[in-house]
Amino acid sequence: MRAQVLIGMSDLFPTQMTLGLREVDIKRRRWRDAKSGEERAQILKGRPIPVVRWRANRHYLIDRHHLTRALLDEGVTTLTVEIIDDLRTLDVDEFWDRLQKRGWMHPYDDVGDEHEYTAIPLSVRDLIDDPFRSLAGAVRRAGSYAKNIVPFSEFRWANFFRRRIERAFIESDFDEAVRVASVLADSAEAAALPGWLGRGVHGPA
Repeated sequence: MRAQVLIGMSDLFPTQMTLGLREVDIKRRRWRDAKSGEERAQILKGRPIPVVRWRANRHYLIDRHHLTRALLDEGVTTLTVEIIDDLRTLDVDEFWDRLQKRGWMHPYDDVGDEHEYTAIPLSVRDLIDDPFRSLAGAVRRAGSYAKNIVPFSEFRWANFFRRRIERAFIESDFDEAVRVASVLADSAEAAALPGWLGRGVHGPA
C-alpha cells in the first residue's frame, strides 16, 4: 500500500538534471496568488508528490520536480509525499538501475546529453535551467499536444524542439518561439511523441 508521509525538503532528492525555470515561476505565482491555506492545500492535494524511499531517510522525486522547486523557493520547509516504492534494501548501483528500468530517472543535461547518475544534483535547487523544457510546457498549455502519463514526456518534446529551434530564439522572443513550436507540434514529424494531436496533418480536432 502506498503511504503518504510528511518529510522535510532536505530529505527530498531529484532524479533529473534539469527543469524549466519559467515553469517553476508559473507555479510560484500560483502559490503566491492562493488566498488561503485551503487554496494552497488544493494545489498540493491535486496530485500527491511521488517519491521512492532509499537509505538514510532519502526520498527521491519521480515526478513534480517543478512544483517542489517552486515550493522550496517560496520558503516551504516540509511536504507531504506519497511513497511509491521502498528501495532501502538496494545498494547504490542497484537503486539507480531500478529507477532507470522503471523510467523514474532522467540523467540528461540542458543540451540533451546523457550522463551517469552521479551527475544528478543533490538538491532540486541545483537543477539546471533548460529553456526547451519551459517551451515544451508552454506548447502543451497552448493545446498543441495533450497532457499524458508517459514518464518525462515533456522532456521528449523539449528534445524534439531542441533539434529544430535555436536556443537564442527562445531566450530572445519566447512567445514567438511558442508559436513556431506549436506549428511543429502539429506536424507529422512529431507523430511518435506522447500526446501528439496531429491537427496540422488531419485537420482540426
